[in-house]
Amino acid sequence: MSEAIIVNCPNCKKEVVWGPESPYRPFCSKRCQLIDLGEWAAEEKRIASQSDLSDSEAWSEPEDSSPY
Repeated sequence: MSEAIIVNCPNCKKEVVWGPESPYRPFCSKRCQLIDLGEWAAEEKRIASQSDLSDSEAWSEPEDSSPY
């Protein structure tokens, strides 16, 4: 039989067994899961990007010098 994998809750750092007995994994509870979701929704967390463009620059139309 394989050993249980133990991870730390990303929010409170409590140990969590990675298996069916932990339905909110990697979080220890629904509360920690919702706290993390709220941080993403409030844009307190983000995935780093390679570009330095702002959101408005990324969506701007390319400049066209043709008169048509």
